[in-house]
Amino acid sequence: MAIRLGLGLPQNRQYHLGKDVPDVARAAEHIGYESLWVYERALFPEPATQGLYGIEGMPWPDSYRHVADPLVTLTLAAAATERARLGTSVLVAPLHAPFQLAKALASLDAASGGRVIAGFGTGWSLDEYAATGIRPIKERGRVLDEVIDVCRAVWGPDPVRHHGRITEIDSAAVGPKPARPIPILLAASTRKARERLVEHADGWLPTAMGVEQVAGEWHAVQDLAAERGRQQPIQTVLRVNARYSAKAHEGADRRPFHGSADQIVEDLAAYAEIGLEEILVDLQSSVRDAEELKDVATEVYEKARAAGL
Repeated sequence: MAIRLGLGLPQNRQYHLGKDVPDVARAAEHIGYESLWVYERALFPEPATQGLYGIEGMPWPDSYRHVADPLVTLTLAAAATERARLGTSVLVAPLHAPFQLAKALASLDAASGGRVIAGFGTGWSLDEYAATGIRPIKERGRVLDEVIDVCRAVWGPDPVRHHGRITEIDSAAVGPKPARPIPILLAASTRKARERLVEHADGWLPTAMGVEQVAGEWHAVQDLAAERGRQQPIQTVLRVNARYSAKAHEGADRRPFHGSADQIVEDLAAYAEIGLEEILVDLQSSVRDAEELKDVATEVYEKARAAGL
């Protein structure tokens, strides 16, 4: 069976949010992409108080200066499509009030006919946490736990009850309900995060940071699931942040997913062998506009299918 392919929606500065998101979403569904994805970056600190991913000295990508709200972007895509699933990879869940986030996702799922995938992560930006005022970054794991619990409660039958550190619901009717149980997928690369995934989530959202690394982490997730006696299958969606070039990059120092459509597909093939279910390809940061994004997305999809992916 061919691996499922998803496409990242346009959220960055060079795109027109109201026009380009519906246009690209419709085109992607027509091309054959089975899912549409957004990511979250709340702000771009100037000067940067920490490096990218918290790594000292690593610069933030310039594309992070302008990232449209993920749920607004998905809502625009939902209204323009009929079949494609609508996912977040990832939503930094602790930046959001749990109840409001749960209700927004339920509303989007109801409106789209049951197509939402809630991909959550804890994030790493000190400035983003300072701006939200929900809880300090040191509590991000516990906040994510509560977000998951509140979502399960709000999406479940009435009356909804939840008693937590952030959210207190004595007994209430909360609607609309999702069209079906919304799957929760988590980014998880540490033992603690994998435990949360195995115990409380439906799937895993790795990022293409190296074939051997992703394969090793996937084996660790599977081993932990077996150790804990998990019976439900674990869904998997790999995020690929690609940088397209009309001219192939040559040389041994070529970075993965940097180059022509043929080179991007060649790199996709290596990850497809790991045994993951789906690959999300985000091309938006390396193209000029929505027209080029649609053209490159078409080329990548067609070459991937021709290669047997």
